[in-house]
Amino acid sequence: MEEYFEIGQIVNTSGLKGVIKVKPFTDDITKFNNFKTIYISIKKELKEFKIEQVRFSKNMVFLKLEGIDTIEEAENYRNLYLKIKRDKDEKLEEGSYYIVDIIGCKVYTDDKKSLGKVDDVFSTGSNDVYVVKDELGKQILLPAIKEVIKSIDVKNKTITVHLLEGLV
Repeated sequence: MEEYFEIGQIVNTSGLKGVIKVKPFTDDITKFNNFKTIYISIKKELKEFKIEQVRFSKNMVFLKLEGIDTIEEAENYRNLYLKIKRDKDEKLEEGSYYIVDIIGCKVYTDDKKSLGKVDDVFSTGSNDVYVVKDELGKQILLPAIKEVIKSIDVKNKTITVHLLEGLV
């Protein structure tokens, strides 16, 4: 499992005092209130910042980070990604998983046929969809519903699915 994972991307600045505007990668943006520090991924290195202030507007997060005090300094971080340490985040409820743990899992049917690996996960609003690619690059879209997804083992990076008629 990943030690750090992305929770947002810096998309802009806000004001003149170094506030950054973040597009969050979480369902519940108020989780940002729980973080004391955040990491910014800069050329495969992680730089730690203390969070001084958090505010929200229109599903965006605005952060004032210690050491970023001008709009010019904030501009240097545009398009970079925010990460947190896994142990900083709360435990998920049963049957919920982090996308970072799903990506790369090998997918098998309930009769042990290999379908490929999870390449991407996207949300449709009602449920997530797992994009599974085989070795030839062929994609299968699997809805993340209990009728299809039978088991997920993030430790062993495997998912077992039941293919409903019309899925493949």
